[in-house]
This record gives sequence, C-alpha cells and structure tokens, in this order.
Amino acid sequence: MKVLKFGGTSVGNPERIRNLMSLINRDERQIVVLSAVAGTTNDLVSICREYAEGRNPAALIDSLNGKYEDFIGDLFVSNEFRVKAKELIDAHFATISSFSAGVFTPIHERVILAQGELLSTHLFHYHLQELGIPSVLLPALDFMKINEESEPVMPSISEKLKELLAKHPANNIFITQGYICRNSFGEIDNLKRGGSDYTASLIGAALLAEEIQIWTDIDGMHNNDPRVVKNTRPIAQLSFEEAAELAYFGAKILHPQSVFPAQKYKVPVRLLNTMQPDAPGTIISDQRSEGEIKAVAAKEGIYAIKIQSSRMLLVYGFLRKVFEVFERYKTPIDMVTTSEVAVSLTIDNTKYLSEITEELEAYGQITVDREQTIICVVGDFVASKAGIAARVLDTLKHIPLRMISYGGSRNNISILLDTAYKNEALQSLQRLFN
Repeated sequence: MKVLKFGGTSVGNPERIRNLMSLINRDERQIVVLSAVAGTTNDLVSICREYAEGRNPAALIDSLNGKYEDFIGDLFVSNEFRVKAKELIDAHFATISSFSAGVFTPIHERVILAQGELLSTHLFHYHLQELGIPSVLLPALDFMKINEESEPVMPSISEKLKELLAKHPANNIFITQGYICRNSFGEIDNLKRGGSDYTASLIGAALLAEEIQIWTDIDGMHNNDPRVVKNTRPIAQLSFEEAAELAYFGAKILHPQSVFPAQKYKVPVRLLNTMQPDAPGTIISDQRSEGEIKAVAAKEGIYAIKIQSSRMLLVYGFLRKVFEVFERYKTPIDMVTTSEVAVSLTIDNTKYLSEITEELEAYGQITVDREQTIICVVGDFVASKAGIAARVLDTLKHIPLRMISYGGSRNNISILLDTAYKNEALQSLQRLFN
C-alpha cells in the first residue's frame, strides 16, 4: 500500500485533475489524499470572515460557485456527469450559504472550511467514474479523529481505516480528503498543522505503508532558497530529523508536523513534482549520512528577547521561571543562548509579546530585537566530527551575527541575524555546497 498526497496546485484546474491518473498506478493499492482546489481554502476563509464580522458573504459565495461551475464544465465530457457534478456543487454551496452572520461560531467555520476537500475528492471520484476506472471514496470524517488536545487518535484511525479498506478487497484506488477530521465531540474539525501532508503521514503510519508520496509543484526539497540563491538543487536523501529541521526553519514544501507520524513508524516519505514527474525528488527516511551539510533554510519574522540580570541569573530556578512565562502564553521558543548575566531567546509568535515582556521585567532588564531571521544549516553533525561549525561561521565572517546555537541537536547549526542580511547570508552559505 502506498499513500499519494496531491496538493492544491496538483488539482488546481481540470487539466491537472486529468493528469493525476498518469501518476497513479492502477495495478497496486493506493490511497490518494487530495487537498482543496488551489485558491478554494483562501476563498472559504474570506467567506468565514464575512460571516464572523456580521456581513453577508453572498457575493463571495456566488463568485466561488461560478468558478466551480466553469471547472466542472471543463472537467466532464458527458452530460450525465456534468449533471451529477452540478448537483454536488449545488449541495455544498447550499451548506456554505446556510449560516447566519448573526450567530456564526467556530464550529460553523470548520464546517465551511471542510467543503474544499469534500468538493475536490468527490469531483475526482466522478472523473474516474466517467473514465470507467474503479475507485472507492473513503470519507476522512469516517476514520480521521483527534482528541481533546487536537492530537490524532492513532489506534482509532488505524482500526477504522483498516475496516473500511477490508470492505473493498478487489479495489486498488481509494480517494480521501486531506486536512479534515472529527474532534472528540464528533464535530467536523481540521488537523491545522500540516493539513493534507499531515493526513497522508497519519494514514501511512496507521497502515505501515510502503511509502508516502507528497506531490507538489516543486521537484523535492532544495539545498537553499531558490527565490534568493541561483543554482540550488534538490536534495536526494534526508533523514527524518533533517527534514523536520528544514521544514520548521523555512522550507515551505513540507510542514514539520507531517514528518513525525511517518518517522515514528519508519515509513519513507518521498517529495515529488506533479509538473515534472520524472524528477527523482527527495526521499526522507531513517537513513543518515554523517558529517554532511545538506541544506540551508531561513525563517523570518523572528523576535529576539534578551533578559539581563546579574542579580537573578545564577539563582536556582531562574531559567525555569523564565520558560514558565512562555508556557503560560503558549508561545514556543526557537533558540536559547545564555551567559553569566543574560539569557537570550527567540520567538516567532508575537501575539502575547507585550504580556510576556511585562512579566519578564520582574527578572531583569528586557531588550527586544525585531525583524530578525534564523538561518539554519542542516545536516548530520556528529560531535566527533571537527570543523563543520568553523566552516559555517567562516562563510559568514563578514556578516554581524546576533546569536549562534550549536550542539542542541546533531542536525542543525542555527544563527540569528538581522533580516537585512538574510539574502546575503543565504548566498554566502551556498558556497558550502560548491
């Protein structure tokens, strides 16, 4: 069994929907996970915002409905399936239109946001039916479940998914929705972190699949940011840890959360390009290659907070008290460095920045540096391997560095600098691969 996930651009228009079967092997069992058609989720978010702010989103709904009517007019050849598809979109847009601006709740929002994946999967299922290709639609709402902490309930997912598959022993192609699930109350909800990638990883882990394929519009994870640096290249092989680091620190092709289920159950993840299906892409597995620098990534929008306190820093429990402030406000910390009189750390979620800094003032003088970027150099850096950190820092010797973190993980060297130097730093670090 393989799991194939296709993102929004891969199902972004009728031609790309038609091309999917050139990427799906009809002779082996596969679960095809689809995102919403490109642009749909953004439109649904705008519709929800109109409802939430007390306005009537009828114009936005009509506009999106019109896009789907054009979509099915192009996708389907026969009048029979055009009629079926029209009935389908009418039903979904009736759901979207059924809410009231006066009593719009988060539950209603989650129902609306689910419509994109429900539409794309049903339309693809109809497309295969029109072609005479056997397939089974597996509603994600029948097996994908999260608990009170919004974490997936793996035993339940595995059990229900296997039961559904067992009902169709002769079928090879199964279609399901990415992103959506049911919560502990049985309500429609979503996986938030990682969306459809996370769905594919959870399914692959639940079934101990042979492989999880993530199809996007990029030919694998690159060794640097191709928007900034010339002559980047896809990375042939990454460990799960390396991929998670790159995803967290700026590689947009994959959400870091989506790596973890596959990693736990040792299911390889392959990143492939829908537009260039012959490109080898990137394979992510538990294999390591020691001492090798694999890639560089950058994460912007970072705030650096320095707490300076010669009186408190060496007092027992000081760091615990500092970290508890961030825990209370559910604000993750990216980097930490300490000295005898100060501790510096970084965050990218500034929702509670003023509250955090106000509480931290009880422990010392607070300085906040804005518009910072974390540059992350990723590889498998064993402690016994000399010279790797020196190579990285020597490459950046002409750039002012705010913080350096090395040794917390065997997979990255993290450097904080002013965002004004980001592009120059990425371009300089590309020399590590030449």
